[in-house]
Amino acid sequence: MGCEIIMAPLQGFTDAVFRDVYFRHFTGVDHAMAPFISTMTSCRINSSRLKDVIPENNIHFPGLIPQILGNDVRDFLFLAEKLVEMGYGCVNWNMGCPHSKVARKKRGSGLLPHHDMVAELLEGIFAAIPCSLSIKLRLGRHDSDEIFRLLPVFDKYPIDELIVHPRTGVQMYTGKADVDAFERVAARTSHTLVYNGDIVSVRGFETIARRFPDITRFMIGRGILANPFLPSEIKGKDRDPCEDLDRLKLFHDELFETYCHKFYGPVHVTGRMKGFWAYLGQSFPDARKSIKKMLKSKSREQYQAAAETFFSLKCSFLPPE
Repeated sequence: MGCEIIMAPLQGFTDAVFRDVYFRHFTGVDHAMAPFISTMTSCRINSSRLKDVIPENNIHFPGLIPQILGNDVRDFLFLAEKLVEMGYGCVNWNMGCPHSKVARKKRGSGLLPHHDMVAELLEGIFAAIPCSLSIKLRLGRHDSDEIFRLLPVFDKYPIDELIVHPRTGVQMYTGKADVDAFERVAARTSHTLVYNGDIVSVRGFETIARRFPDITRFMIGRGILANPFLPSEIKGKDRDPCEDLDRLKLFHDELFETYCHKFYGPVHVTGRMKGFWAYLGQSFPDARKSIKKMLKSKSREQYQAAAETFFSLKCSFLPPE
């Protein structure tokens, strides 16, 4: 299908290591958005925060979009300038993070109820930003009408695109994405929209694509983690299901090995892999017992043994339909 797919930024999951390994094994994703980088001041430069978007850490996939989390114009511009110096021509402003520890500081989705504050921030940012800017946001923090007070503010500025996840912040990821609300947003903004939310199957994608024929860019996060083949399936690329498990094992093994080289403590590695299975495990509904062994492992060795046992069972790969 004639569309572009963006890998969503999932903090703790879709980092540079995951992206690099993923793009070695799967196709269909056109761009990836990096998990957010919190703003920093020129007085307190923290280079470790930039490691995830350093170009040499992303050589296998050039279509990376860095994302900024913050609510201070001066700090936002300082970080944007650093990202431009690294070669990026566009940055994204995170106004969608649903976590309360972020929101209560009026960052992420915590900004959405404060349209006057957002207007002031945009005025300052667009006065000096050295690159293009897109915004990723939800319908609101507490209610889905908050976005409609922001749309007139957004329309005053040359925002590259609005990536809309049609849930509120307090919903987190529960319930269903409010597609009707997304439709109302589409009718009330002049900006290019990207749809984000609950695309976990080709059928689900096609339903959204038919309803919004003018939308050409789609962001997918959890759907890719549960089914790494999903972007290529959406693009209509055939694959041999008999090879699915072998391909997934190669992907898994390289990811595990790379994490072992990157992280020193066993908890860091097993924690990352357990998070991986929290999503991918959904596509193996008949293998709960084997997956549970991986989730209960306490060392790299225990985890690796449990993973080898799992793949040796040749369990059926049955992603959501």
